Amino acid sequence: MAVDPRKVLRLNLPQWQGGDRPNYRIGGRVLAAIAPEPQGPEETVPVPRAREDERPVEGGIVSREILLEQLAAARSAIARHKPEAIVTLGGDCHVDLAPIAYLSERYGDNLAVLWIDAHPDIMPPAENRYAHTHVLATLMGEGDPAFVAAVRRPVDPRCVLYVGLTETSPGETAFIHAHGIAHLSPEDLAGSPERVLEWLRASGTTKVAVHFDVDVLDPALYDFLLFHDPYAAPGTYDDVPKGRMRFEEVAAILNTVAAEADIVGLAITEYMPWSAIKLSDSLRSLPLLGHG
Repeated sequence: MAVDPRKVLRLNLPQWQGGDRPNYRIGGRVLAAIAPEPQGPEETVPVPRAREDERPVEGGIVSREILLEQLAAARSAIARHKPEAIVTLGGDCHVDLAPIAYLSERYGDNLAVLWIDAHPDIMPPAENRYAHTHVLATLMGEGDPAFVAAVRRPVDPRCVLYVGLTETSPGETAFIHAHGIAHLSPEDLAGSPERVLEWLRASGTTKVAVHFDVDVLDPALYDFLLFHDPYAAPGTYDDVPKGRMRFEEVAAILNTVAAEADIVGLAITEYMPWSAIKLSDSLRSLPLLGHG
């Protein structure tokens, strides 16, 4: 049954604390401004901009308390509408915790998750202090107890498919194998959605939540990715795995999936419009605007 567009919640969550990169806030706000107008309800979770160079670390997680506050606000926004589907515009990858947790509770074993990302997002806090690297493991019920508590029905790893995953660390590889998570690299896909469809049909699910981290895209083709940070020192991202997909490939996969199942979640994350970010910084130097 197709999703009623009037029952799709647009959740704007320009959260940056999960990746500890304040510019994700601007990316989220720009994304909300340029996205097509919603036909259903819209909620925007207030996210303060960074006001200090260092953020507190608690339980091994940077900005843990503010992230929990924003998680609670996102859950409340969703609960006000009880939507059939959610479009989430972020922000860092951690913005998808509340939406997918809700969708998992609503649709149960009938929900598949397509994690379209160059990175697996399953690190424990002991290995990485940034919550956006934990989020998928949290959705599976593993990680910091306060965040896991928001996931009333953990996602079954067998219902998760990585799309566009690139190189993984030994720890990440071990987690993926131990949990039996299916994964397709850009080369496995070969520009075709067919292997995604094969997996979806085999899963037996009819509802799909999509996490689309734009880092899955090839930085040689797109300038709105983290790796084009004009403020970063040379070599900063040399050792970070990078995406190798084109936007058209991702769109083709999602439209093909939508022809066979109901896409009930779509989160777009980690967008970095560098020219807008630079202009935003410049605007603060003007009278009457410098306070914002």
